[in-house]
Amino acid sequence: MNFTFPRLVLRSEFLSKISTPSTTYAYFLSKRNHCAVTLSLFQKSGEENLLVVGGGAAGIYGAIRAKTLAPHLTVVVIEKAKPLSKVKISGGGRCNVTNGHCVDNVILAGNYPRGNKELRGSFFSTHGPMDTMSWFSEHGVELKTELDGRVFPISDTSSTIIDCLMSEAKKRGVVLQTGKTVTSVSTTTGGKFSVKLEKRTVDYVEYVEADYLLIASGSSEQGHKLATQLGHSIVKPVPSLFTFKIDDFKLAELSGITFPKVKAKLKLEGVQKSIPEHTQVGPMLVTHWGFSGPAILRLSAWGARDLSESEYKGSLLVDFVPDLHIEDVKSLLYQHKNKFAKQKVVNSFPPELGLVKRFWKYILEREDLVEDILWASISNNLLVSVASHLKNCSFCVKGKGQFKDEFVTAGGVPLSEIFLNTMQSRIQSHLFFAGEVLNIDGVTGGFNFQNAWSGGYIAGTSIGNMVTSANMKEEAA
Repeated sequence: MNFTFPRLVLRSEFLSKISTPSTTYAYFLSKRNHCAVTLSLFQKSGEENLLVVGGGAAGIYGAIRAKTLAPHLTVVVIEKAKPLSKVKISGGGRCNVTNGHCVDNVILAGNYPRGNKELRGSFFSTHGPMDTMSWFSEHGVELKTELDGRVFPISDTSSTIIDCLMSEAKKRGVVLQTGKTVTSVSTTTGGKFSVKLEKRTVDYVEYVEADYLLIASGSSEQGHKLATQLGHSIVKPVPSLFTFKIDDFKLAELSGITFPKVKAKLKLEGVQKSIPEHTQVGPMLVTHWGFSGPAILRLSAWGARDLSESEYKGSLLVDFVPDLHIEDVKSLLYQHKNKFAKQKVVNSFPPELGLVKRFWKYILEREDLVEDILWASISNNLLVSVASHLKNCSFCVKGKGQFKDEFVTAGGVPLSEIFLNTMQSRIQSHLFFAGEVLNIDGVTGGFNFQNAWSGGYIAGTSIGNMVTSANMKEEAA
């Protein structure tokens, strides 16, 4: 579903009017023809306009909100690729809309490694998970909350969310242009934004002016570049939410095994400080290359910067029985030995440990225990060593993998440079940010999308109210 600017072919003598980017004219250059378009072609005289950089969740949501509050505001979204592409692939194609288990804002903010302190205030109070769920429900999307708190459309397909947003954007009159990239921006003497747009497929350049600018371009370099052009600084982006590659060829044989609950801790090379958040509890999955699952993904998020500093090398210490004390594990092994002395160790182990046979065999192999050995032959010292492996098993991390097709980064525009209650820049008036372009990132479970919905909604509300207020003052005058 695409919306396009109207086109008007002008005579060549009009090209003299577009010599500087501070005008409202745009130009197109090719070997065969010349044409120009002006902002007035999609904007009525005297009306203000909002240009949104990025057609993702934050950009589209913010555009809809601004247009809802200020119907006469011209809202144009520029997206270089397909709109809502991240929404399409998230949650395995089902779209994890938000998380329905975090009602308390402090607990909710605790799911954001970058932003956990700043987001405890008005951010989620203005538009939190319940507000997001209500919005989609009111717009015809039935949602469900799964046991772990993740919220999905009942249809189990992301297209339901995409269709809802695109339909509402069209209904409100939001203009969406794809295939174009905002390559630079500056301010004019009149206090507006002069925005340069380009098409990569053809030799095409436009210059347009905008009264309001919302940068919601995700973690791409594009948005960071535009932010710096307008006076902002950037916290260097590094990957977040990824799996761990483990240097252990025998581990690959366990691929597919899931541990419902482990306690995992990181010790990184070259990183001196100790951070409590580098310990996470939750499910873990063995993959062909190492480990994945919520516990690992949370570790990657909280340790994103330290992992980058260590070049993704270090030690991963895993407690496979976190609900049992080390003495309890030893006791279970002693009791099992006395009860099943004549059984092979590889075929029998305490059921209270909750392990699968393949993994038990792996633990025994780490102790060089052969398959034919009987429980009666196991010394107490060896049982202590097995217990230690179960409670504090060390793995060598040799690198990072990817988390499916979902890519999250830590870094971006510092939160100290914006007003979180409006999402407006502290440096440049009428400039707003929302989504991953900011130094905010969440753990897996719907939290990154909630950041997009909340930021987009607040920015759209602020812009819509500013436009409405300005119009009322003009009418009163």
